Amino acid sequence: MALSLLKRWVLSVYFKWFTALLLMLFSSLASAVSYQATIEESSWELESSIFVCRLSHEIPSFGSGVFEHEAGENVHFLLEPTEKGHFAKGAMLVSEAPPWRPGLLTKEIGPVKALKKGNLDVKTDFTKAMLAALHKGLMPTFTTTTWYGTAEYLRVSVSAVNFRSAYEDYVGCVAKLLPVNYRQVARTAVLFPPGEWRLSDSTKERLDLIILYILNDNSVQSIYVDGHSDSAGRRLANRDLSKKRAEVVSEYFKKNGLDEGMITTRYHGERYPVVPNTSKENRARNRRVTIRLEKE
Repeated sequence: MALSLLKRWVLSVYFKWFTALLLMLFSSLASAVSYQATIEESSWELESSIFVCRLSHEIPSFGSGVFEHEAGENVHFLLEPTEKGHFAKGAMLVSEAPPWRPGLLTKEIGPVKALKKGNLDVKTDFTKAMLAALHKGLMPTFTTTTWYGTAEYLRVSVSAVNFRSAYEDYVGCVAKLLPVNYRQVARTAVLFPPGEWRLSDSTKERLDLIILYILNDNSVQSIYVDGHSDSAGRRLANRDLSKKRAEVVSEYFKKNGLDEGMITTRYHGERYPVVPNTSKENRARNRRVTIRLEKE
């Protein structure tokens, strides 16, 4: 009997505490400063190319949100306030139902850190959760209880209205992205075994990516190919070996469609090691050809 009364008392206290917590939450939500596009205002715009896909959404009186998928990278979402003091300490990202779909539970996605410029940069896993929520007609919402350093509660929602049609175009854009971006190919080093200058299959695969990028980016004007060796063996032999390595890379470029006039081929022997030739691992790093791209 005493145990039963104790259980009832515990449940009663828990219910009162939980009810009070909900009332506090709903009270804060009701008085929160909120930004979101209305049904009439909600729009999505796609900027597409083989280099990047950007799906943008304007949030009136606040700023914008952008899903960005760059070639060779993972998708991420950037929330960009016009005024940069909104999320000084980051935000909590949740997925919630729009006002016309009451009864659906709010689902937590996770915390988001603020960048130095005042923007919120959402990591890939959370971004994918946002895309899934929008596709279901839900609203990814950023919340903070420290708006402008005060105790004000702030909500910024991303509207799902008109999202699906724009998303279809976005998916089509992503499918056409190049496998690499400029940063990933602008500075490249390919390595060679001791005494070797022939191209391995893996090296050819890497060079093929560089070729593919250059053929699709007219702003790349120059290609510098530099051959190197480690310090093992005679200096003159190493110089000749570095020459063969550089030339075989340049010839591969020309054979696969790159303009010979863009290519500058140089060789340096053992003169410019990237690390001291004091170990097997270090020597392997020095037996290389570097490829450097320059834009106009």
